[in-house]
Amino acid sequence: MREVDEFNFTDFSASIIIIVEEDENMDRSAKVNKFLSNPYSIIPHLSSKGLLKWIPDKMYLKLIFRARMERKLNLTNPKTFNEKLQWLKLHDRNPLYVELVDKYKVRKYISNCIGEEYLIPLLGKYRSFEEIDFDSLPSQFVMKCTHDSGGLVICKDKSKLDIEVARRKINKSLNRNYYYYGREWPYKDIEPQIIVEKYMVDESGTELKDYKFFCFNGEPKFLYIATDRGVDTRFDFFDMEFKHLPFWQHYQNSEKTINRPPGFNEMIRLAKILSKGIPHVRVDFYDINGKIYFGELTFYHFNGLEKFYPDKYDEVFGSLIDLPDK
Repeated sequence: MREVDEFNFTDFSASIIIIVEEDENMDRSAKVNKFLSNPYSIIPHLSSKGLLKWIPDKMYLKLIFRARMERKLNLTNPKTFNEKLQWLKLHDRNPLYVELVDKYKVRKYISNCIGEEYLIPLLGKYRSFEEIDFDSLPSQFVMKCTHDSGGLVICKDKSKLDIEVARRKINKSLNRNYYYYGREWPYKDIEPQIIVEKYMVDESGTELKDYKFFCFNGEPKFLYIATDRGVDTRFDFFDMEFKHLPFWQHYQNSEKTINRPPGFNEMIRLAKILSKGIPHVRVDFYDINGKIYFGELTFYHFNGLEKFYPDKYDEVFGSLIDLPDK
């Protein structure tokens, strides 16, 4: 197998032409110019079309990393957070992770580790959209797929829910294997299912803020808070003293004042328990007037393919990951 540095992109010329013709989100000249300035930029598009499933994980990760991060992936001596997450995908194959990323099975794990009271109430579990009895559901609920990221329907008023739109979104997610985009191996063999949970809001009355803790071998070091989701999403990073940190990632900082949540210390305590013995995992919570609810466990934050601004924080986060057997 040729190394990625020898990879010949002309092998993909036919696929490139197809994508340029079909992609309505960018005009043809803009897409061609982007490809010419960085040939690797075509990789995410090819992957979204299901054309790169045949590529082995290591080679694929080098390609997608070069496309998204615009530099080579160092797997021999990884230093940055994003590089180390790619290394962990390839080498840290703890079978427990499969249970922990399954949005249904993880509920039992959370119940056993910290208690059932931290779980958002479950309203139903289904193998297909057709199984769902909408008449039995309350006026508000959240529907999500158990095996991926993004298969989510938030219903704030059942009388206004477009069932057909929801069906298309959920069925598209059910038919997708999330593993193939970022090669996050725990997702590969999860049985696709649907769960419906109680709709929750915090003190704002309109949304839930996410509190996402970056944990390293059982020690939370940073968190970011996601606000105004679906409207004008913002991410703000803090340390464990709740000091606002001078960088951003994916979404810029909020212009609002973000107050320390009532359950901050409790979230830290729970994050330590849930991340113990794991080189790195992001532990997500919601705080509803001081009552803490578990969100999810994420082993590869943004697939390990998201830049920091300024870039030095990629190494700051990376320095906290002690890679096993290195």
